[in-house]
Amino acid sequence: MSEKRKLSPLEIKINAWVTDHLTSVPFVQKIFFIDHIRTMIHAGLSLTESLEVLNKELENKKLKKVIGQIKAGVEEGRQFSEVLAEYPKVFPPIYVKMIASGEISGKLEESLNQIVIQMQKTQELMSSIRGAMIYPAVILFAMSGIGVMMVTVVLPKMLEMFKEFDAELPTATKILMAITDFMSQPKNLIGLILFIFLFIFSFATGLKKSPQFKEMVHKISLKLPIAGTIIKKINLARFSLTLSSLLKSTIPIVDATDITAETCGNVLYKKALHEAAEKIKTGTPLSEILGTHSNLFPPMVTEMIMVGERTGEIDQLLNELANFYSKEVDKTMKNFTQIIEPVIILVLGVAVAGMAVAVIMPMYTLVQSF
Repeated sequence: MSEKRKLSPLEIKINAWVTDHLTSVPFVQKIFFIDHIRTMIHAGLSLTESLEVLNKELENKKLKKVIGQIKAGVEEGRQFSEVLAEYPKVFPPIYVKMIASGEISGKLEESLNQIVIQMQKTQELMSSIRGAMIYPAVILFAMSGIGVMMVTVVLPKMLEMFKEFDAELPTATKILMAITDFMSQPKNLIGLILFIFLFIFSFATGLKKSPQFKEMVHKISLKLPIAGTIIKKINLARFSLTLSSLLKSTIPIVDATDITAETCGNVLYKKALHEAAEKIKTGTPLSEILGTHSNLFPPMVTEMIMVGERTGEIDQLLNELANFYSKEVDKTMKNFTQIIEPVIILVLGVAVAGMAVAVIMPMYTLVQSF
C-alpha cells in the first residue's frame, strides 16, 4: 500500500481556514460536549482529563480544535469559563456565565447539569418549529414550480389559438394571456427571479443594518393573525426558560435579565428586557416592570413572576412558565399543518379556478358564435 500523501503548507492553511470559517458546530454536538464534561467530572475525572477524552471522541473538526485550545488554556491555570468566553460563536455567553457562576460557588457540576437541561429544552423547541415549517415550505415550493411550468410551457400553447379570435376576449383571458406572454420570455423570467432575489437580499440587509426597520418588521410580525401568536409564545418560552436557568445558577437577577434579553429573537422583547435590567437596579420588581409591556408579557406571566418574587421561588415559577409555553409552542406547531392546509387549498383553488375560467370562457364564446 502507498503511503498517505502529506499535505502541503498551502493545503494545511486552506483546511484550517475552512475549519475556522465554513465549518459549524451543530447544537447537538454542543449538548454532547457539556453533558459528557458533566458526566466525567461526576465520575471523578479532572477537567483537563475530561477535555482530553472528548477531544479524542468528537468528530467535528472545529469543535475538536476548540477543545484542544480550551484544554491548553485550562492547563495554563485559567478558569474554564474564561477560556470558553473566547469562543462566543461556539459557546453562547449565557452558558459561559452559568459555568462561571458554578465555578465561583463551587457547584460546577450542578451548573453543567442545568445547562444540559436548558439546551435539551431549547433543542426540542427548535425541532418542533422546524418540523412544522417543512410541510408548508414543500407545498409552496411545489406550487411555485407548477405555476411557473404552467405559464411558461402549458398555457402559451393553449392560449395561442385565442389570439386568432376576432371576438372580444374576456378580461380574465386577457390577464392570463398577458401573464403567460410575459413569463414565456426567458429574459423576463430571469429578470423576475433576479428581482425576487434582490428584494430578499435588500430585506435581509435592512433587517441586519437598520435597527429601525428591524423593529418595525418585528412589531408587524407580532400582529400577524396566526404567526404573531406563535412568535409571542416562542419568545415567552425562551425568556422564562433562560431566566429560570440563570437564576438557578445563582446569577444576580440584573445580569440574568440582561443576558436573557439576547436569547429572545424578537427585538421588542430584547428592548423590554434590557430596559427591565436597568430599572431593576433602582429596586423596582421585575413583575411590575414587565407589567408595563402587557402587549408582550401576558398577565399570567407577570402574576406568576410576582408570586415568585414574594415567595422567593421565582426560578421555580419561571420554570413552570417555560414548560407551559414550550408545550404550547409544540402543540401549536403540531397543529400548524392543519391550520395552514385550508389556506393553501383555498389559494390553490382560487388560482386553478381563475385559470379555468380564463381558458373556458373564450371557448364558450366561440361555440355560441356558431
